[in-house]
Amino acid sequence: MVMSDNSPFSMSTMFNALQQIHLSNTRLKRLFNLMTSCEGVGQFKDLISTFDQSQLQMMASLLTSDSEYFMEVVRNKYGSRRVQKLLGVSVDVDALFYDAILQRFFDIMTDKYASYVAIRAVVVFDQVKKHVMYKHVLHYALDIARYQYGCVALNEVIIDADDPLYRNRLLDVVARNALFLSNDLWGNFVVQHVLKLYDLRCTHNVAVSLRGHCVDLSFKKYGSYIVEKLLEAEVSMGMVVVELLKCDRDRLMRLARSEIGNFVVLKALEVTQKMNRVDLFRDLVQKLMPLRHLLLRSHGSNIANILESCSIANRCSN
Repeated sequence: MVMSDNSPFSMSTMFNALQQIHLSNTRLKRLFNLMTSCEGVGQFKDLISTFDQSQLQMMASLLTSDSEYFMEVVRNKYGSRRVQKLLGVSVDVDALFYDAILQRFFDIMTDKYASYVAIRAVVVFDQVKKHVMYKHVLHYALDIARYQYGCVALNEVIIDADDPLYRNRLLDVVARNALFLSNDLWGNFVVQHVLKLYDLRCTHNVAVSLRGHCVDLSFKKYGSYIVEKLLEAEVSMGMVVVELLKCDRDRLMRLARSEIGNFVVLKALEVTQKMNRVDLFRDLVQKLMPLRHLLLRSHGSNIANILESCSIANRCSN
């Protein structure tokens, strides 16, 4: 595709801009427009591939010359994408972005677009810089998890972490604070995420942290998702079922009849059968059987159907 000379992403315009830019507001504004323009998205990577080391360093130096200015660029959808393309191109350029990211780490990790810059940095930075960033993630993890975009960024870092030690330490932070996070509007998504990794040690630790609170969580939309995930794992299923069995009958009835909680009770019946835990399945059926008629005309009708099939099977065997 041929770009006109007056395009902000034409080769001549870009080189001229870089040669003339200095710390005046006018020049910084010009660079800001180049970084955040919706034009030339596909051409930016090709253009910077033609720049020599001094030009790349000049651009990075200006972008990171002021923390507020840098934040304005990376908070922009296109600015974030273009800064990501500048990451990993050279050691000197990375050093400038590394300092800028650490200076505003929490703000960047909790922003919709800026967070992708930090996520990309964790992937491409050298081991020394990467480990410092991991330490920042560990330090701010619980606070980051409580933000709409922060929980997404934290989940991405957990996936991308290539150091087993730091990854396990992150999982431990989530597991130790699973109750706090499970009751948070956004933090619960981090708990759901780590359970989907099927890390047995982490799943067991989450279950231990939530022991005694699974029934409470089962009444809540996102909390019930977490409890269902625990039921799906053999390492934690027993803990949840035992808690259901210890629950008083009236509360168990309310849970089984509720719009959300009925899925947890139904899942408990299904997994105890599937995992061949006859003892737990039998105990659960016995506790629920007296409630069968109360479940028929409620959200617990599917539970009542399982109980009815068990009743029929018992009559036939006798």
